[in-house]
Amino acid sequence: MTIEERKSYFIQVGKFLSLFGDTTNDSIKITAENERFFNELNDKIDQAVHYNGWFTRGNVIFSLQQWSKALTQSNLGQWLEPYKLDKTAQKTVAIIMAGNIPLVGFHDFLSVLISGHKVLVKQSSNDKQLLPVIAGFLMNIAPEFENRIRFTEDRLTDFDAVIATGSNNTARYFEYYFSGKPNIIRKNRNSAAILTGKESKEELEALGEDVFRYFGLGCRNVSKLYVPKEYDFDSFFKAMYPWNTLLNSAKYANNYDYNKAVYLMSEFKLLENGFLILKEDESFGSPIATLFYEQYEGEKELQEKLEQNKKNLQCVVGTNADVDFGQTQHPKLWDYADGVDTLKFLEKL
Repeated sequence: MTIEERKSYFIQVGKFLSLFGDTTNDSIKITAENERFFNELNDKIDQAVHYNGWFTRGNVIFSLQQWSKALTQSNLGQWLEPYKLDKTAQKTVAIIMAGNIPLVGFHDFLSVLISGHKVLVKQSSNDKQLLPVIAGFLMNIAPEFENRIRFTEDRLTDFDAVIATGSNNTARYFEYYFSGKPNIIRKNRNSAAILTGKESKEELEALGEDVFRYFGLGCRNVSKLYVPKEYDFDSFFKAMYPWNTLLNSAKYANNYDYNKAVYLMSEFKLLENGFLILKEDESFGSPIATLFYEQYEGEKELQEKLEQNKKNLQCVVGTNADVDFGQTQHPKLWDYADGVDTLKFLEKL
């Protein structure tokens, strides 16, 4: 199977996933070939939402839409162009996936297969319903993938390399356990936003997407704000207000109430608007319904802080930062997690 063939199959996956979006494109329709998988994935979305209280149908559909937009001829071509993947010596790559947001491990799954390798998938119990259906669709349109895709819930065996994502604690275990294999081990990372006080209403409203999409559980979600001294949070809170509907989620509401109570009992100084707590803190991993913030006095001090903490940051949002406001959950295929080039790793196996 050539790289062009593999690319064409994933373009078909992208078109299939677009069936779950709001589209007026008449060329994208449910056909006899994909109807079974459409119905199955639709059912699995409901199962995923029922199983994992942090998954909502809206967020799952959002994830499917992002992948449908990513898996196009132009995006795949731009992503793959720098690499030589047509003569890859086929290896089996094990992937240990996280489960914090829907299909969070799909990029690794895609990378392994499109680079010509076999994949051995160990899913998180929090996100195990969706990917097998997409894999089934892929094997249906390209039977060559049948001996290249394997899922397991058992101990990993018979693999040549590993990509594992987990917490800082599990990463230490992974580093020890997989030390004899080529590996990519990912740890906890969070994202931050830089505010200057000059942001427009539209930019601040877009920041709400970066903060609240997936309830803030993704590594690309903004969990920390850098603000200038004496920053006035009034405009920020007004821009966040449309997301107050998150309180309709019992899990989010419970976390908000719990964290607020803990902070108040500890006599921390807080700012809050009824559904979001702001706490001045140098840390990055803020709890659900909470944003940490840190003040800076000038550009030089800010850049020093960012440089000192770059290993903790997945991405930085701002007017002149890595990512524009509202775009953290729209990564490109070449926006690699932790800045580690997955395809370069796979190319060299």
